Amino acid sequence: MDFQSFNFHPHIAAGVEAAGYVTPTPIQAQAIPPVMEGRDVMGLAQTGTGKTAAFVLPILQRLMHGGRGHVRALIVAPTRELAEQIHEAIGSLGKQARIRSVTVYGGVNVNPQVQKLKGGVEVVVACPGRLLDHIGQGTIDLAKLEVLVLDEADQMFDMGFLPDIKRILKHLPQKRQTLLFSATMPDDIKRLAHDILRDPVTVQVGSVAPPVTVTHAIYPVEQHLKTGLLLELLRHTDTESVLVFTRTKHRAKRLGEQLEKAGYKAASLQGNLSQNRRQAALDGFRDGTFQILVATDIAARGIDVSQVSHVINYDIPDTAEAYIHRIGRTGRAARSGDAFTMVTGEDALMVRTIERTLKAPLERRTVEGFDYSVPAPKKDTEFARPPMPPRRPAGEKKGGAQQKQATKPGAAKSKSSERQHQKDGLTAHTTGSPKQRGNHARRTS
Repeated sequence: MDFQSFNFHPHIAAGVEAAGYVTPTPIQAQAIPPVMEGRDVMGLAQTGTGKTAAFVLPILQRLMHGGRGHVRALIVAPTRELAEQIHEAIGSLGKQARIRSVTVYGGVNVNPQVQKLKGGVEVVVACPGRLLDHIGQGTIDLAKLEVLVLDEADQMFDMGFLPDIKRILKHLPQKRQTLLFSATMPDDIKRLAHDILRDPVTVQVGSVAPPVTVTHAIYPVEQHLKTGLLLELLRHTDTESVLVFTRTKHRAKRLGEQLEKAGYKAASLQGNLSQNRRQAALDGFRDGTFQILVATDIAARGIDVSQVSHVINYDIPDTAEAYIHRIGRTGRAARSGDAFTMVTGEDALMVRTIERTLKAPLERRTVEGFDYSVPAPKKDTEFARPPMPPRRPAGEKKGGAQQKQATKPGAAKSKSSERQHQKDGLTAHTTGSPKQRGNHARRTS
């Protein structure tokens, strides 16, 4: 079977040929025909299987016929990076078709998005939070929507976007084609699929398992020795490009800085970066400017960097599924890859969970010549933030003299109460109600 058998419009076929596609992947071979027939589809496939083209190509084929200049297809994705990847695929595969698309997500100026929507586009690729902002402000018209795609649905649920998805669905036409793609099938996904899909075709490619081209190994090590072991691994491993995963944004930033100081071309990718800096890190990793990308799980799915030779879990992930999606960044396109995971004594339970999922033991390795006996410092300072400067006692002037006590009765109590009130107000503002926290999450999606 080849792509010619789908009988795409000549403009779409030209995009397929320009992209170098010859033989469809299993998810493409099974999903494209029912999508082109207008059926609702539930697609289950791990990352890196080619599912973006499995829904983009049929959508482009559909949009070759009918009106232009209004939103006919909406693709909802959990992260900005995945939204940009889908947008790029549309631009590449639909170049000759002259189908216009726009990405809609937070963290960037909203005005260019508004202007593009006003100018008329056929496809919107959006993250949930900013999409709801546009809906609320009336800057997007979804009345003529024909196709809805929910991509990486399980990750959207993991990120807390289920309420947003339900709100978005209320603003869409009931009569539409709906495609839902997910790597796993938790109960929430099953319920949502039952509610929004009409007589769907289920397409499942393999099980939730890593590519067979990936070699796994774990490296037991104490927490304070991880950075030293990582540097030793990099020195003694023949690597092309390396994706390193950490658990926290702060750790990703610090580790990236430490690798740079050690002479490596490294960058970090984490949620505190602006969108321009995140995109620059990804582009630099793709084109070889950076050999190492240190990332949080924001990069675990939807990042099409096919040349990754090694994935190193500096911190073991919280679930077996997250492990699989992380290491799915290597061993792509029939290439071989290696997945190394550093583990401490506290990670034993998760190691066993991953082994049960893989149905095979993970090889334990040590690095010859590395000193595992170095004791931990009294205080782990490897990723510690610098200490805050000491505060002057309340009422003390800069020169050290003590201010006179308030003479009015109750004045001291009043000032103390005011300080406590301000403290409480700051806490309330920072923590917020669940609704406020959800709004903040959406603004940064």
